Amino acid sequence: MAETFATASISLQNLTKRFGAVTAVDDVSLKVESGMLVCLLGPSGCGKTTTLRMIGGFEEPTAGRIFIGDETVTSLPPYARPTAMVFQSYALFPHMTVYDNIAYGLRARRAAKDEIARRVQDALGLMELHGHEKKSPPQLSGGQQQRVAVARALILQPEILLLDEPLSNLDAKLRVQLRWELRTLQQRLGMTFVYVTHDQDEALSLSDWIAVMNAGKVEQAGTPWEIYYHPNTAFLADFVGAVNLVPATVRDLHGSDAVVSLGQHSLNVRVPAGLAVAPSSDVLLCVRPEALGLLPQGASAESTLPGTVLRRAFLGDLMRYWITVDGREWIVDQPDPGASTPFEGDVLVQVRPERVHLIRA
Repeated sequence: MAETFATASISLQNLTKRFGAVTAVDDVSLKVESGMLVCLLGPSGCGKTTTLRMIGGFEEPTAGRIFIGDETVTSLPPYARPTAMVFQSYALFPHMTVYDNIAYGLRARRAAKDEIARRVQDALGLMELHGHEKKSPPQLSGGQQQRVAVARALILQPEILLLDEPLSNLDAKLRVQLRWELRTLQQRLGMTFVYVTHDQDEALSLSDWIAVMNAGKVEQAGTPWEIYYHPNTAFLADFVGAVNLVPATVRDLHGSDAVVSLGQHSLNVRVPAGLAVAPSSDVLLCVRPEALGLLPQGASAESTLPGTVLRRAFLGDLMRYWITVDGREWIVDQPDPGASTPFEGDVLVQVRPERVHLIRA
C-alpha cells in the first residue's frame, strides 16, 4: 500500500435530509479542504452522522449537492465514490479471519489474487497487525478491531476516509492512544479524513478544522483554536469545554474596547471583530476557567472580583473551584494544585481582560 494516497476536497452545497416530518440536516454548506482532518462535532441527534452518511452515499439527500473534488457525486452509490467508511461498530465479519476481513472489499471488486495478497500485507504492516492475520475479530482487543476496520477501508485506496465515532466503544486510556495513532496515520498518508464525534477533547486534539453542528445546522466552523476561544454563540461556548457565561451590559465604548458592567462591578474588555455593540447592549462574557486566577482576600491586584469558594474538586493536574460572585457561580481552574494550599472561604477572582471573549446575549 502506498504511503501517500490520492486525496480530494469535499464541498456540501445546501445539503438537506428529512426523515418524514423530521429535518435531520438543514441546508448545510461546508467546504473540506484536501488533505485535512475535519471533525463534525455535536450532541446526539444534531445531524453529524447523517451528514457523514450522505457524503459516503449511504443516505440520499432530500435536497442539495455533494462534490468530491470538482465532480458531483450526489446520486452515486457508495461503491462508485472515492470514499471508504469506518463504522462505529467496525462492522467486521466475526466468522472471517483478519486477513479475509481486510481483503473483502478487493475480492468484491474481483481484484487479482496476487494484488489482493500484496495489498493485504501492506495494510497489515501499515496498521501494525502482522501476526494477527489468522485470528477472528472476537479474538482481538477493541483497539486491534479498530485497526482492522481502518485497514479494510484503506486497502480500497480511497481519496477520503469517513470515520463515524470509531473510538466510542473503547476505554478512556485506549481512546487517547488510538486517536494519536489515527492522527499520525492521516498525516503520514496526507489524506482527507472526515471524523464524526461528540467528544470535544477528541475533536480539539485531532482536528485541523471543526464544524460544530446543532439541530441539523452548522453552528460554527473553524480551527480548534477559534472554536474554543472565539465561539460565536452561547451554545457553542457551553458545548465545547467548561466555560463561564456571565451576563453583562456595555456601559461605554472606546474604539475596539468596551467597559462592561456585571452586577456591582465593571471590566474593560476587547470587542471581537464583527460583533456590533452599542452602549446599553446586553452581552455575555465568555471566560474559560483556566483563564482566571485566584488570590486571597485582601490581595492587591487589578481586575478582581470578590467571591466565596462554594466547593472544589481535585482533578489531578488541576483543582477546579466553584466560586460565587454577586450571587452567580464561576468556575476557576488552578493548575498544579500540589504546589500550594487549597483556597477556602473568601477569595478574589482575577480576570484578565484580554482573555474575555464577548458574545451577543
